This record gives sequence, structure tokens and C-alpha cells, in this order.
Amino acid sequence: MELTDRVAIVTGGGTGIGRAVCLRLAHAGAAAVVVNYSRSEDGANATARDIESLGPKAVTHRADVASEPQVIAMIDETMSRFGRLDVLVNNAGTTHFIPHANLDALTDDVWNEILSVNLKGTFFCCRAAAPHLRQTKGVIVSVASVAGYRAAGSSIAYGVSKAGVLQLTRALALALAPDVRVNSVSPGLVSSPWFRKRFGEDAAAALESSTAERTPLKAVATPDHVAQAVMALVENDSVTGQDIVVDGGRMVDYV
Repeated sequence: MELTDRVAIVTGGGTGIGRAVCLRLAHAGAAAVVVNYSRSEDGANATARDIESLGPKAVTHRADVASEPQVIAMIDETMSRFGRLDVLVNNAGTTHFIPHANLDALTDDVWNEILSVNLKGTFFCCRAAAPHLRQTKGVIVSVASVAGYRAAGSSIAYGVSKAGVLQLTRALALALAPDVRVNSVSPGLVSSPWFRKRFGEDAAAALESSTAERTPLKAVATPDHVAQAVMALVENDSVTGQDIVVDGGRMVDYV
């Protein structure tokens, strides 16, 4: 897909992977990028300013992807403002850090929150965007996780939600073919401001170092590494129903 004159929505676009994707889209010549956010308003505004400094138009839109009415309103506003939609990147997500052996901590509220955002939210965005993406022969890329492949990650519920995103990707690739391509990327550990804020600078650095030592490429991914994979799937017109793992080769040890 040639991105000139194209319009994209990136959910969770204000920080981390989402921000990196927004900037890659801008560098590639997209006409406009809608930066969705739920809580990170300052980050979304900063990302929008950076997009516009590169040439494309940018707008921010606050919407909780777990709320289908809010998702529909976001898509409707995009169509009203720009008249088309070509790219949907589902990056919004949430988690809880719960040891896998602590089953009692996986309450209904935890399950509902994680599945509502990570899985149902991804589906709500795809369903609302699909009629418009069909018209433009557009593309969907969802951010899954290596936790969707193996028993790892921040919690069992998180891993289940990302496994669901992988299956949703395959199912939608068939359901929306031949008009819309649907793919995903699965990051491993990503070095990001969110990660360092969550664990603290010292603990985050130690975990990144130990992970890198067990990784064939001896490094952990950055948000921009993941964004590069997203862009590869956006731009390649012959790929659908696929997932790209971005983890420096660690998954090789698990397959």
C-alpha cells in the first residue's frame, strides 16, 4: 500500500508502540493520522504535534475501545473529517501483573477489564472500521504479544487475550478478504518509558539485560522496532492472516 493521501487510525497512539507507529506513518507520507487515547492525553497531544511537524494532518480522539459506542463515534468522526479510512492499527491494551500460580487473583473484574480492552476492543474497532476499509482496500494490523503463544506474560488473562487477538486476526483475514488485509505483530519485551515507569529504572534495566542475554540478537526491542514490523504489514499488499514476532529471536527457544 502506498500511503500518500491515506488516512490511518492508531489506537493507544499517544505513547510507546502506538506513538512510534504514528510517526512511522507520518514519515511514510500518510495524509492524516488519528491518534486515539483513553488516558494519555498529554502523550496524544504531543504525538499529534510531532506528526504535523512532519507534514500530515493529525487529530486526537479520546475513546475507550472497550466501549463500542465510543469506537463507533471515533470512526464516524474520522469519516466526517477526512472522508476515508485506509489503515487501522489496534494498539490499545491493558494488563494486570499477577503471578500465574495465583489463580484467586484472577477475579471477574480482572478478566472483564483485560478481555474487554485487548480482545473485544480490538474486535469493536475492526467491526466499525470494516465497511470503510472495504471501500479503500485497506488494512488492519493488531498488536498481539508473544504471551499469546506461550505460558508467559504479565498474567494468564493477558496471555489469553493476546491469543484471542491472534485467532481474531486469522478469522478476520478470511472474513474480510479480498477487500481488507488483516495481520498482527507480537512483541516480546519492549524497552519503553511505560516499562521503566512500571518497574523502576534499576529493575527495568536489570530485566532488559537478563532478557537480552537469553536472546539470539542480544538486545530487547524498542517501540520503533515494533512499528517497523507494523509498517511492513501495512505496506505489503500480498500478506494477510499473518503474525510477525518481534522479540530478537527468543521465540526460537519455544518452538
